Amino acid sequence: MTEETPNGALTLRTVAMPSDVNVNGDIFGGWVLSQMDVASGIIAAERAGGRVTTVAVDAMKFIRPVQVGDILCVYAWVDRVGNTSMAIGLEAWARRRISAEREKVTEGLFTYVAIDEEGRPRPIPKE
Repeated sequence: MTEETPNGALTLRTVAMPSDVNVNGDIFGGWVLSQMDVASGIIAAERAGGRVTTVAVDAMKFIRPVQVGDILCVYAWVDRVGNTSMAIGLEAWARRRISAEREKVTEGLFTYVAIDEEGRPRPIPKE
């Protein structure tokens, strides 16, 4: 097991399945990005106290491949908050099926906007 530890709160855990592989036998980067969007959306909605929408993937770094059977663990945190938008930092770690080793596989920064029921931006409540 690596000595590095994840940043943020464990927000999502899921298993990489055979249906999610590319032609090289690795899990599609788009599948990993999707899991990170789900996790960051949870954190953003909690902080905004309601509906949010993803407006940008500001950064995404693929560090290591994810394999079938790995448990993908996504950690997320609120990086910064503006009037209607916020940035959510993320790290995805794979718990390897064969060795139970854990290693960071991706990191990213996603921007969300808080929206009302009509889909218009709304202020994010102060903490």
